[in-house]
Amino acid sequence: MRLIGYESEEEMESSSDIKYPRKVVVVGYALTSKKIKSFLQPKLEGLARNKGIFFVAIDQARPLSDQGPFDIVLHKLSGKEWQQILEDYRLTHPEVTVLDPPGAIQLVYNRQSMLQDVADLDFSNAYGIVGVPKQLVIEKDPSSISDAVKKAGLALPLVAKPLVAKSHELSLAYDEYSLEKLEPPLVLQEFVNHGGVLFKVYIVGDAIKVVRRFSLPDVSKLELSRSAGVFRFPRVSSAAQSADDADLDPCIAELPPRALLERLAKELRRRLGLHLFNLDMIREHGTKDRFYVIDINYFPGYGKMPEYEHIFTDFLLNLAKSKYKIRS
Repeated sequence: MRLIGYESEEEMESSSDIKYPRKVVVVGYALTSKKIKSFLQPKLEGLARNKGIFFVAIDQARPLSDQGPFDIVLHKLSGKEWQQILEDYRLTHPEVTVLDPPGAIQLVYNRQSMLQDVADLDFSNAYGIVGVPKQLVIEKDPSSISDAVKKAGLALPLVAKPLVAKSHELSLAYDEYSLEKLEPPLVLQEFVNHGGVLFKVYIVGDAIKVVRRFSLPDVSKLELSRSAGVFRFPRVSSAAQSADDADLDPCIAELPPRALLERLAKELRRRLGLHLFNLDMIREHGTKDRFYVIDINYFPGYGKMPEYEHIFTDFLLNLAKSKYKIRS
């Protein structure tokens, strides 16, 4: 395996018709054009080259096994055919690290299974308690939603999200008569007041970075009694809605304890089998240590994460080193 560092020009070797010095890390990537634009920014590629990391585009029109050789395959493409290609490649190229295993990714694309590992953790330590909101999956028949909600004991208002987590759209339903306006398949979550701020917990291997984002505002009992209908939100948290520099109540703005996040991230990495994901977390308003995970995203928008270039390149180097030690 090629590792980090440059040798002389005489020691060049070829990969996908491109020349590389020996002892570098070659990362083959298969990403959407949108992800390429947001993730493979010039600063990242420049820093990577300085550290001996080369990103090479995977040609989807050619067999994957005919390309490379790669040390790492980085991907975020959908489709069963691509998943099968990757699974076959992992079997025939065990020396290559695939980020991340397709089967593990599919679990977080489904909002029914996405939060199950968090719920199963029943997580609590000296720094806080982490759970998930009460939720209900509706596969079909909007007319049955109201009865299903009553039977499950969910309290209004309810957040409605598509069952397949490939859309950031969500709706907030204030009354039971509006529930039939929703479009299954979807997941309904009890809305938890959280001061209008959520914490995006970016995880890159062992590294953790947390940022604040504005979220949906709290809903008072008075507002709930006076409101009706379904309100749709195309995207709640985005880069334009950063709350890191906002003048917030300290009780709302305080980040979750680092020790809590490190333990939670470690457990979820193990359970999910993923290296690259983020958590959307909220703190229940009026509490100091009661947190909820409301969403998990695979290979999120790391371009919005402060210092992502250094964090990601260090992660790739450490991954390559650990793989080399195992094989040595």
